[in-house]
Amino acid sequence: MLATGDYPTHPIRQPDPIQADTTPTPRVLTIISLVLEKLVSRNDKLVEVLTEQPDGLNLDRNGTISAPLGKSLNAFHGVRAPNISIPNYLERIYKYTNCSPSCFVLGYVYIDRLAHKHPDSLLVSLNVHRLLVTCVMVASKVLDDVHYNNAFYARVGGVSNAELNRLELELLFLLDFGVAVSSQVFETYCFHLEQEMLINGVDQKVERGISPVAVDEIVTDIG
Repeated sequence: MLATGDYPTHPIRQPDPIQADTTPTPRVLTIISLVLEKLVSRNDKLVEVLTEQPDGLNLDRNGTISAPLGKSLNAFHGVRAPNISIPNYLERIYKYTNCSPSCFVLGYVYIDRLAHKHPDSLLVSLNVHRLLVTCVMVASKVLDDVHYNNAFYARVGGVSNAELNRLELELLFLLDFGVAVSSQVFETYCFHLEQEMLINGVDQKVERGISPVAVDEIVTDIG
C-alpha cells in the first residue's frame, strides 16, 4: 500500500456487512456506461480483427493480450470477460459503496488519461471491470471525506483484496500518480459526457456533486 501522505487523510469507513444503498442511481452512471460500452465494443472488434491476421495478436496461457497491442494494461486483464454488464457493475459499486457521483466522473478521467498515456493499450471487455473498480476506488479516496477501504471495494468489485491492492499501485504508476484534477478539467469532462449523450439523442446532465473549490483543493492534497 502507499505510504502515509500519498492520499488525503480522509476517514476510512469500517467494512460493515454489505448492504445496498436505496437512493436512485445517478444519471452519470448511465452516461458513462453508454460511453464505455461503445468504446469497449469497438475495441473488442479491433482485437478480433487483429487476431485473424497472420501476424496478429498473441495470447499467453492466461489469455493475456500481447503484441502488437501494448502491455500496459495487462495487469487488469482477466482470463474471460465477467458476466455482469458495465451498467450493472457501475450501479453495484455505487449502491454498495455510496461514493459520490463525482467519483465516477473522476474515474472516467483516469481511464481517459490512461488511453492518452498508453495509446497502444486498449480498454476491452477483459480489463474494463477491474479498471473501473480501481479507478472509482482511487477517486473516492481523492474526493470523498469518508470512504471504504480496499478490502470493502474488493468485495464489491468481485476481486481479492490482494489483487485490488496490486491494481491500485499499478494504476497509480501508469498515471505517474496524476490523480489530481482542476475544476476546469472536471467541468470539461462533464461537458464531454453530456455531449456524448446528445449525439445519441438523449439530453442528460451530469451531477456536479462537488464544488469547484473542492476540486481545486485536490491539487494541493496529492503529493
